[in-house]
Amino acid sequence: MTKFSIAIHGGAGTLVKGMMTPELELQYKEALTCALNAGYQLLEAGKSAIDAVEEAVKILEDSHLFNAGKGSVFTANETHEMDASIMDGKTLNAGAVSLISGIKNPVSLARDVMEKSEHVFLAGDGAMQFAKVHDYILEEDAYFYDDFRHKQWLDIKDTDSFQLDHATKKDSKFGTVGAVACDQNGDIAAATSTGGMTNKKWGRVGDSPMIGSGNYANNKTCAISCTGSGEFFIRGVVAYDVACLMEHKAMTLEGASNEVIHKRILEIGGDGGLIAVDAEGNIAMPFNTEGMYRASKTSNGEQAVSIYK
Repeated sequence: MTKFSIAIHGGAGTLVKGMMTPELELQYKEALTCALNAGYQLLEAGKSAIDAVEEAVKILEDSHLFNAGKGSVFTANETHEMDASIMDGKTLNAGAVSLISGIKNPVSLARDVMEKSEHVFLAGDGAMQFAKVHDYILEEDAYFYDDFRHKQWLDIKDTDSFQLDHATKKDSKFGTVGAVACDQNGDIAAATSTGGMTNKKWGRVGDSPMIGSGNYANNKTCAISCTGSGEFFIRGVVAYDVACLMEHKAMTLEGASNEVIHKRILEIGGDGGLIAVDAEGNIAMPFNTEGMYRASKTSNGEQAVSIYK
């Protein structure tokens, strides 16, 4: 039996240490642990990596602490636009949604796109029509309202500024959520979900729903979920870049992940991090920001829940 494992993230670039209270740190770590354990229990029970990553991400989406699902940030129009993607490393099947509103768990809609449509990526009104066909219940706006998020938006509304959740110009730092897993069969999967950036305009889409940029899985190499400055992760095709280094340069998971996060993405001006797993259950979680909300657990008994370096 393959070593099975799971890793999750709640965004790179965290609250700067001076802003993080012990109470808040505990809340983050409890939320991460809850999502981690839920995904791990499915792997332990022999379920697929796809099941595990979806379940872990759903729990992070249900927390107001992270910029995804319930905790999504406000757009320039004071609305919420969410993106998500999921990919199966065994089949290379993938599903993604973008610019959706009112959906409690975007990652589940992405999985339905993968499994119940002929397509990979649905956006906007079309994605919402697809959700309706599959009996998704739309949550009221109040479900997604969070005082802290609203204050973040009020600080920069009516300006041309937008705020990446981990941008240095603000002390309020949040981000995408994601999960990667390797199951007992040695199959791997990745899922990523986000509420985007505060005060975003014009239907901006980041890397999170883009297969190959913010999310990727291939049993031959690795499963990756990214978090960071989306524009740069798109230009660097970051998730696929890690897989390419493993496939064509025979680099290890750790070596390839570090090369991309500590060298390649920095060279083009990007910051952030990623979580990665390979088909042998190895895990890598590099980041080049002050911190990254992250956690991992393996069948070897190793477990970690961390925020800062």
